[in-house]
Amino acid sequence: MDLQTKALHEGYIKDSQGTMAVPIYQTTAYEFEDVEHAADLFALKKLGNIYTRLNNPTTDVFEKRFASLEGGEAALATSSGMSAIFYAFANVAEAGENILCAKQLYGGSLTQTAHTLKRFGIEARFFNVHDPKELESLIDEKTKAIFFESLTNPSIDVADIEALTKIANKYNILTIVDNTVATPVLCRPFEWGADITVHSASKYTTGQGLAIGGILVERKGLNEKLKNNPRYAHFNNPDASYHGLIYTETGLPAFTLRARLSLLRDLGAVVSPFNSWLFIQGMEHLALRMREHSRNALMLAEFLEAHPKVKKVNYPGLKSNPNFDNAQKYFTDGLCSGLLSFEVESLEAAQKIVNATKLYSLVVNIGDSKSIITHPASTTHQQLSHEELVACGVPEGLIRISCGLESAKDLIDDIAQALDA
Repeated sequence: MDLQTKALHEGYIKDSQGTMAVPIYQTTAYEFEDVEHAADLFALKKLGNIYTRLNNPTTDVFEKRFASLEGGEAALATSSGMSAIFYAFANVAEAGENILCAKQLYGGSLTQTAHTLKRFGIEARFFNVHDPKELESLIDEKTKAIFFESLTNPSIDVADIEALTKIANKYNILTIVDNTVATPVLCRPFEWGADITVHSASKYTTGQGLAIGGILVERKGLNEKLKNNPRYAHFNNPDASYHGLIYTETGLPAFTLRARLSLLRDLGAVVSPFNSWLFIQGMEHLALRMREHSRNALMLAEFLEAHPKVKKVNYPGLKSNPNFDNAQKYFTDGLCSGLLSFEVESLEAAQKIVNATKLYSLVVNIGDSKSIITHPASTTHQQLSHEELVACGVPEGLIRISCGLESAKDLIDDIAQALDA
């Protein structure tokens, strides 16, 4: 099936009532047929509903549908994008080990990797996403994952996914790609060798800023990379917390199975069934929205590039952009999503422009149907020093825009008057 058809039908078999819309199973628990049935479920002899902290019929549809869009084998929904990222790391690394992270990351991801994971004894080592060769100097026997964004937020860089995954596979290391900004509609990292994708479903998936949630997806055939891989012994040794279960020997997708049975069970960052239902609604028209978001962003980027007060525009759909070739290679029809950023002379100038806009909402979110403007240096990246801001591609004069679905003319007119204010 084509992507748009999958977005409407995948993962849902109509219930006994024949409902066209996926029902919301707003329940915490499920009744077992008898003691033997309950025991079989807990022992994984049978698959089924146990408790909504582990699984839920509405969330199951969301997971299956999203995995299908991404071209993956299985998915695990979580309560937020940040919890999806944390679970991806916690599923592979422990104290004394390290992960390699691109310097060009969302501010929350930089904080989580550089500071929060450090308190768990997991070291983050950083590389320039434009220089994959840096990776090899950072890899050692304790390296458990390589993490980067397919389309970075807010520096708007496009990773060379194929080059990065080739290096990872050379050392038998998992790659984790945050595909939030591009979405599976525009970019499919598994087709270029990636192992795991993570998303904040709070962004383009819902499309209207209605719900917080996240999801991680594993590629088809990942078990073969995990099986007997000395870097991931915990997938191949008995899990004492789950009856001595060996994840790679179950015949089920091992990465998401362990994340569900160990991390979701014990840490509990579970998405609500209602939020899963909202994400399902958003997925039905995701492809349509991404085309329009991309169209508006390109028109705005072209206007900004020609404006004398703008020093630099970051949008890979522009032929002048250094990321243009990667965008043409990795993104469907060269569409580059709705996120762009541009740089003006100073922090003060940037703040003045943001305050002068009328149509744009000053919000620290992206992917909404309504356009959003943000000054990252004073909000999402405020915790970084001047040097760290420059290193991750977020200078103090940078303004980030998430282009919504308004008229492109109105979006351009509002920015024009703000620049001239």
